[in-house]
Amino acid sequence: MAYPDDLLSSGEHVVIHKHPHWKMLIFPVFWLLVVVALGTYLAGLVGDQSWATAAWIVLAVVGSVLIIWLTLVPLARWRTTHFAITSDRVMYREGVFKRTGLDIPLSRVNTVRFERSLMDRVLGCGTLIIDSASDEPIPPFDDIPSVEKVHSLLYREINDNPGDDFHPRTSDGRA
Repeated sequence: MAYPDDLLSSGEHVVIHKHPHWKMLIFPVFWLLVVVALGTYLAGLVGDQSWATAAWIVLAVVGSVLIIWLTLVPLARWRTTHFAITSDRVMYREGVFKRTGLDIPLSRVNTVRFERSLMDRVLGCGTLIIDSASDEPIPPFDDIPSVEKVHSLLYREINDNPGDDFHPRTSDGRA
């Protein structure tokens, strides 16, 4: 899915757009399976009772609330979290009801590094750490899929950006 073009300035294009790694969805899927299995088991236990209809309604309501809270909310959070590198900046957006965003101009990026635990290496993700010329620290970007590829693309975009101070153009337009 391409990043919305209306959020980009003129002449800016998306180099890479990612959602967090699917490992963020492991526990929500686990809880979905637990709630469905437990609800089915409890519904079977009360099936022969005279008050079974009321118990099934209570089980359905409690199960629905748990599924929304433990599965659908994390899924929506995952779906609405975006990490994008454009030709001009690094963009991070997250949130369902309360949206927050962070934009880092490529010209302000000093260093880019990544970290991968053993589990991250097995799953193919990691943490991207960007240091900028800003006084405020930038939080690390966790669970970035293919973090080494993203790291390389970001580094290449920073160094190949012809408009930055490190690559001034000559009068004939060459770098």
